[in-house]
Amino acid sequence: MTTHLVHAPMDMRAFHRWAGERWARKRGLNRRGAFDAGFALHVLLSGLFGRAALQPFRLFASERRTAASLYAYADVDGDTLRHTAQTVGTPECLAALDPERLRSKALTTAFEPGQRLGFDLRVRPVRRLRRSLWDPQSGRKISPGREVDVFRVAALGRFPDGWAIGPGEETPGAATMRGRRGDVYAEWLVERFGGAALVEPGSCRLAAFQRSRAVRGDGTGPEGPDATLHGVLTVGDADAFVRLLRRGVGRHKAYGYGMLLLRPPGVAPMER
Repeated sequence: MTTHLVHAPMDMRAFHRWAGERWARKRGLNRRGAFDAGFALHVLLSGLFGRAALQPFRLFASERRTAASLYAYADVDGDTLRHTAQTVGTPECLAALDPERLRSKALTTAFEPGQRLGFDLRVRPVRRLRRSLWDPQSGRKISPGREVDVFRVAALGRFPDGWAIGPGEETPGAATMRGRRGDVYAEWLVERFGGAALVEPGSCRLAAFQRSRAVRGDGTGPEGPDATLHGVLTVGDADAFVRLLRRGVGRHKAYGYGMLLLRPPGVAPMER
């Protein structure tokens, strides 16, 4: 099956108008005052193209502009996607994302083992706990099944008696972990790539980081890390690498995380 890279311009005013109208409904996009653009886009794209048709995806939007760019991977080409959206899309959805402006490119060029590629990746670097974990900072146990920032897991695993910066003082663990978040996320990324690709040592850097509260269909979701990683990879298994592109990296891939965007190595990410 051929994987296609899809680009679709978006009208953010129409998108927020559509999302705002849904807020007023019984099961709108607002959960306890929180708005998650990734969840809203998941709902919009599912309504236009079908569930998981454009996944993983990445939205590039600026607060100063009304236009934005959506990128995604798909199993079908632009003509098929346009036909589906024009057939089932409602007017307010089509105003936010006009399928006539959607373009696609088949990834027909075979990747080769050993090929070097730059990457730009937005991820939610978390783990689901298999057993409870004691957090001395909160004085509580973190229950099995909870999603936890992999940096927090690494820090508590190394310093179970506490690692965070306390009021008026710094623990030895805090001094050790300071500045290590990017390294921990790079190690996590190596695990996620498996044999599909190798992260070039020393190339992966944390380009952006924030914490955000997720919104999901059944209510307010977990709060967690939102990280953008830039670096250089080397293709390992070419077929596995294509599957990795289509599948995405990490959790929450249906909500705007995990899309591996490629560029020539040594070239800074483009303004999109």
